[in-house]
Parts: sequence; structure tokens; C-alpha cells
Amino acid sequence: MGSKLITVFSPASDKPASLRDSATLADTATARARKRWPWIVLACLGLALGAWLVASRVSPWFGPKTAPAPAPAPPTIPVVTATATRGNQSVYLTGLGTVTPLNTVTLRTRVDGQLMRVAVTEGQMVSAGDLIAEIDPRPFQVQLTQAESQKEKDEAILANARLDLQRYTILFGQDSIPKQQLDSQAALVLQNEAAVRADQGAIDAVRLQLIYTRITSPITGRIGLRQIDPGNIVHAADDTGLAVITQLQPIAVIFSIPQDDIPRVMRKLRAGRRLEVDAYDREFKVRLATGSLLTVDNQVDVNTGTVRLKATFSNRDLSLFPNQFVNARLLIDVRRGAVLIPAAAIQRGAEAPFVYAVTGDNTVEERAIAIGPIEGDIAAIDQGLSPGDVVVTEGTDKLQPGAKVEPRGEFR
Repeated sequence: MGSKLITVFSPASDKPASLRDSATLADTATARARKRWPWIVLACLGLALGAWLVASRVSPWFGPKTAPAPAPAPPTIPVVTATATRGNQSVYLTGLGTVTPLNTVTLRTRVDGQLMRVAVTEGQMVSAGDLIAEIDPRPFQVQLTQAESQKEKDEAILANARLDLQRYTILFGQDSIPKQQLDSQAALVLQNEAAVRADQGAIDAVRLQLIYTRITSPITGRIGLRQIDPGNIVHAADDTGLAVITQLQPIAVIFSIPQDDIPRVMRKLRAGRRLEVDAYDREFKVRLATGSLLTVDNQVDVNTGTVRLKATFSNRDLSLFPNQFVNARLLIDVRRGAVLIPAAAIQRGAEAPFVYAVTGDNTVEERAIAIGPIEGDIAAIDQGLSPGDVVVTEGTDKLQPGAKVEPRGEFR
């Protein structure tokens, strides 16, 4: 018998050559990954250890720990301060007012005639009795001559009637004339005397008209713009006058205050106190004049709830002008010995007003206060501060209690 060749196949030999190569590569990669994994873990641990060392400020080679750096000091805040003082604080009532002349006169003619001349210029200051204008007097001089002549005629008739009365009285005593004739003559004398008196009245009337031809100023004041020129015929019934004269010295200011303040004012007036009034310009910056309260109106305006007050001013420098709008301040009281600070230091809190007070170590604290009257830039403090306390007036927007400040000058 011949010999047989028997071939034995392994399981791996059942696959093709390409598949055998791929499997071999996968097994190699898996083996390599298993060898690298411990090193990756060690690297992560090293990074974590380094981060911990940096965070704890320990040297990489386990050196000693370094001390932590001190925290930076908070910055000081520059501010402007003011020192509380003790003084007197005036209490005022203010109101918008109008300058009103005490007297205003419109000059008008009282007789008809031609305006001959104007003796003053526009805007001139005149005194009482000064000649302002003159109307043609000649027609009235003629009337005066006629009236005087009529009087002389009636006086002659009266003289003759009186002589006849004397004669009739003698004749009546001799029973030469009846009593009726004597009585008639006596009545005629009385009639002629009345005629003479009427003539005298006519003379006085014409003379008065002659006086009216000279128009004089009834007051001392300033004359306004001329309303009519010389040469025009003027009449007593004309609506337009010749000029207007306004009294400027003294002058008045009429202003209003709330009705709630009336009792305080009336108490002062009843006590005979002289209440001072200052007149300021419309911007309340310049004081124009100082005067005194004259009187209070007799009723409250129901529309505004205010009452009108009238004050007088000497107005020597003519700083007040008629119909000028001013701000009037009535001095109603003076608070003496009050604690005074600039009003700019007052802060408005949710619960109460306060100030930033500067302590001895240049830190600030909130100090609650009670505010009194405020006049201009100065406020009176009723509670919370004492004379000598230092308060912040500028730079408060950056402050908090306990903040360090650096004062840079006093409030002015």
C-alpha cells in the first residue's frame, strides 16, 4: 500500500491572510495602550500635586511656606469739610411781590384851551407845586375884565340905592312917604347887594380858571412820557391826560404770604414790633432795598390761600421801580445760639436727614440730625450736632460709614 499525507489545520489558519494581519495589529495596539495607562495616571497626579503646591504657596521641592501678602489698605477719599459753629439764624417769610407807588397822578386840564407850553421834560423829577404845563390864559383874562366891570356897575347901583334908602327913611319919619315905599327901597338895596356878591363870585370863578391854566404837580415824583404836544387844544373832558407823575420816594412793595403764617405776623404787629422787609431781584441774588412792614390786608385770597402784605421803602437810590417784580423777605424771628452748618452737608435718608461727621482718625460716620430753619446756604441744626463737629460738604457721593477721608479745605 502506498503512504498518505494528512494535513492538520489550526483555528487561526482558517482565516485569510489579511484578516490575520489586522488581528495582529489590534492586539499590538491594545498591548501598548495597557502599557501607557499607568503613565497617564501618574502625569495627572503630578499636575494635581503641582497645582496644590502653587495654591498653598509651597516650593516645588517641599521648601518652607511663605507668609501671605498683606491686604492693600482702602484708599482715602478727598472731601471738603466744614466746622459746625454757634450763631444767630434769622427766620424769614418770603413771597413774590410787586413794587407799587404810594401815589400816582394823571395830570389833566380843568379848563378848555390851547396848550401853550410844557415846562418839564420827560422823565424829570418834579416837586409838589412845580409848573408842568400852561394853557392860553387870554380868554379867561377877558372874562375877568368883564366880571370886574359888571361888579363895578352893580356897586354903583347899590350905592345909589343905599342913598335913596336913607332919604326915604327921613321922609318916612316926617310922614312924607308911605311905609310901602320905604320897604321897597330897603328890598332894592338888598337886591343890589346880592348882585354885587354874585359879581364877586363870577370874578373868583374866572380867577380860579386863570389858576387852572397853569398846571402844577400835586406830588413829588417822576414825570412820565408826554401824552400831548404844545399847540393842541385840550379839554377838561379828554380821556387822555397830559402826563403821569409817579411818586418814587418813598415807595411800597405788595407781596403775599401763606395764610398759615398770618398769626405770627399779627402777633408781632399787635406787640408794636417793627418788622424788617428786604426786597431782592427776581433771581433772589441781589438785595435791592430794605424797608419795614406797613400793614396786612383785611382778607385772604380764596383762590390762592394767601394774604397780601404792604411794606414801605425809602428808595433813596431809586433801586425800586414801579410795577417791578421782586422777592420780598419778611424777618419774622431770630433764633439765637443755634448750631449752624452749610446746607450742602445735609443728606436725605430714607428715615431721617443725616450728615457725614468726620471723627478724630479721619473716618466718617452717619449722624442723624433734626433740621431747623435754613437761610440761604446756612442751616440751623436743632439736634444731632454740637459746635466744633466737622461735617463733609463735598464728596459725599462716594462715602460710606467707616470710610477714610482726606479733608482738602474748608467750605466757603
